[in-house]
Amino acid sequence: MSHVPDWLQWLNYLLWPVVVLSILLVFGYFFSTIANWIAAPFSGLLAEQLEARLTGATPPDVGVFGIMKDIPRIMKREWQKLAWYLPRAIVLLLLYFIPGVGQTVAPVLWFLFSAWMLAIQYCDYPFDNHKVPFKTMREALRSRKVMNMQFGALTSLFTMIPVLNLVILPVAICGATAMWGRLLSR
Repeated sequence: MSHVPDWLQWLNYLLWPVVVLSILLVFGYFFSTIANWIAAPFSGLLAEQLEARLTGATPPDVGVFGIMKDIPRIMKREWQKLAWYLPRAIVLLLLYFIPGVGQTVAPVLWFLFSAWMLAIQYCDYPFDNHKVPFKTMREALRSRKVMNMQFGALTSLFTMIPVLNLVILPVAICGATAMWGRLLSR
């Protein structure tokens, strides 16, 4: 930041952590989104099997053909999430180009948005297994917004930790499925 006047050089110490945190959030979220797309059919299966075990029901016998049959529905749901996510993410990314706002407010808003989106992402698997529409799922999550924001914020923080971010996907799916079974399905 050599173009900043000498008397404002102390801002370097404030802005660099904010910039680094912003970059970590964006890249962490980007790569977890790609991983979620690749793993979507298996994530739904994991949520279904775990829910059956948590409720004491017999796990459904899903073979290869059962998984193949569900792939179009699962991918359609992933597209719905992406279509809901992209316009909001673009607006938030544009905030980064506004001087002052981009360095102070935008990272906080991005973290909150990431927390909400991760709650939607992982809680969607048990909802989708029960064929709950996307809009209804968002409304159900909104009814317990604080709990879901906490879940998403913790998931977001764990995606930024190297090595731990490799196992966060199945752990978050299991956590969201347990949360569905205890609180959200009622």
